Amino acid sequence: MDMITDAAQVARHEAARTLQDAQTRASNAAATPGAAHGEYLTFRLGGEEYGIDILRVQEIRSYEQPTRIANSPEFLKGVVNLRGVIVPIIDLRVKLGCETAEFNAFTVVIVLNIKGRVVGAVVDSVSDVLELGGDTIKPAPGMNAQVDMSFITGIANVGERMLILMDIQALMSSADMGLIDDSVA
Repeated sequence: MDMITDAAQVARHEAARTLQDAQTRASNAAATPGAAHGEYLTFRLGGEEYGIDILRVQEIRSYEQPTRIANSPEFLKGVVNLRGVIVPIIDLRVKLGCETAEFNAFTVVIVLNIKGRVVGAVVDSVSDVLELGGDTIKPAPGMNAQVDMSFITGIANVGERMLILMDIQALMSSADMGLIDDSVA
């Protein structure tokens, strides 16, 4: 009987400790607003390094020339057939106003799943996957109304590197992109 009582006490203690740990994590997250900790896929656009939430990434593919669509915006390179799904390909370099880069062996397409829609994003290269804590992420600096910072969630310092963290869902859902319907959850 003592073994059952001891086991029940251990279980209660573990449950209380788990709840306390969860409350501590929640209060730490609340104390650092905007600090979105988690895992990020990092990639390069020109001389800058960016990070996006790894949970939005479906796969990474080598770049292949998409089929161009007439009268489409410059950043929309075209569409590709990905296992029966027609996927629009967005050149993030053009969309974000980076200097034009050559397509080479390192150029890849990050296939994203945004609100149930599959979209490809062309980037210069993929670096790695990093786990970032809230303490390494700083809020994006305030800018004037002429600079659209709505898709920048923060800036992370990783060693000597500075990483611009993006909300890729907000970028792909923006009205000028016309790809994702905001009414869809």
